[in-house]
Amino acid sequence: MTGPKTAIIVSFGLCLLAFTLVGMLSARRRQETSTDYLIAGRSVSPWLTALSSVATNNSGFMFIGLLGFTYRFGVQAVWLQLGWILGDFVVWMWVHGRVRALSGRLDVASVPALLGTRDNGSTVRLTVIVTGALTFVFLGGYAAAQLAAGSTALHVLFGWDMRLGAIIGAVIVVLYCFSGGLRASIWTDAVQSIVMLVSMGLLLAIAMARAGGPIELFASLEAIDPTLVRWRPAELRFGLGLYFLGFVAGGLGAVGQPHILIRSMAISSAKQIPRARRIYYLWFVPFSVAAVGAGLYARVLLPDLLVGAAPDAMAQAAESALPRLSLALMPEVLVGLMLAGIFSATMSTADSQILACSAAVTQDIAPTLRDSYRASKLATLAVTGLALTIALSASDGVFALVLGAWSALGASLGPLLILRVMGRVPSAPVALVMMTAGVLTVFSWGASSLADDVFKLLPGLAVPLAIYAISELATKNRSRS
Repeated sequence: MTGPKTAIIVSFGLCLLAFTLVGMLSARRRQETSTDYLIAGRSVSPWLTALSSVATNNSGFMFIGLLGFTYRFGVQAVWLQLGWILGDFVVWMWVHGRVRALSGRLDVASVPALLGTRDNGSTVRLTVIVTGALTFVFLGGYAAAQLAAGSTALHVLFGWDMRLGAIIGAVIVVLYCFSGGLRASIWTDAVQSIVMLVSMGLLLAIAMARAGGPIELFASLEAIDPTLVRWRPAELRFGLGLYFLGFVAGGLGAVGQPHILIRSMAISSAKQIPRARRIYYLWFVPFSVAAVGAGLYARVLLPDLLVGAAPDAMAQAAESALPRLSLALMPEVLVGLMLAGIFSATMSTADSQILACSAAVTQDIAPTLRDSYRASKLATLAVTGLALTIALSASDGVFALVLGAWSALGASLGPLLILRVMGRVPSAPVALVMMTAGVLTVFSWGASSLADDVFKLLPGLAVPLAIYAISELATKNRSRS
């Protein structure tokens, strides 16, 4: 192959090679224990924690899903991302430091174990098993969405089979996770976070040079469709306040994401969390602005992506915006860098999710394997196979897959984690009812006509916490009588 596609493939391939080598180099620091494999021996520096967390959190959802959402709905995407940042900030301020201190004191290496272990060291076994199973199922689906995002990019740029990108991503993740476990994931995430920010920033700058500044951008958007510059969505039944609060709850959903929480468990000390938080937001806020901006410019520069798309295919058509915009605006070498940025976003999240699922299998569902380094690696291979299978067969877009898995985890594990850092571990029956109610709420709300008025994670968090409050009141009333 010669010509432009060769330049794209070479620059993309060199970036992937660099990611893989960084992960494999981390093996020089490894200790062949399950604790080191799953939480890096609790020795990660704050800047590595920050860059790894931000790369993990800002997954293929940002490059593919959020850009597609912005392409379709215009400036209303600002409400989603602003709410997400605020909710996530609350988690960083109130949860991550407590998670590190508590997990270190209890000597646990997974989020389900943290949720089910009391302060005296006793374990609510059913809670651990069920939360481990939920982690395995929903985080496996979440990882599949990341692999699917990589497939979308390769398909748009090269016309390759949609399955190929998922397979490439899965193979690379297995290579460096096998080499160094969570430490390899964190090291590669740090490098990938830089590629993600640089590539998105370059795309925004080039698009701005082509289409003009904000004034020209908004004029062009209004000419295409006036609703694209309308800040308030039409016909909100509960008003703008609850609409925005729903997205804040979406950001709060980070409290139920094992692949994110595991990074705060791996940091060297709870005292380092404030420093990590500052670094995290110095990256997260500019990247969010660039991602939404790129989505708006994509609508102006590529206005016809939705033409001819069936109603149920609109999301997937819009999710091709970023790779198509890159191909239209950037030199071939930079298109390869952008493609590497997309893969960085997907792999930095998928590797973390796969390792968190591995921990759920060996630490929680089958605790007899807890100290087995070999079992942890085999679990990684099995989970990767599951995620790849889902990615190859899923019909939903990346945006829908990510929000579904994120919401299910946030609603099932999130309320328990909030209670846990407050020193409360519900009994197994109460915890089971809370988790069931959380999952049922987000899926039933998401399927209802209310889904566009309030994001499903707001009721998804509220219902389980209300169940816990009612159970506590009932217990107190029984004790009085």
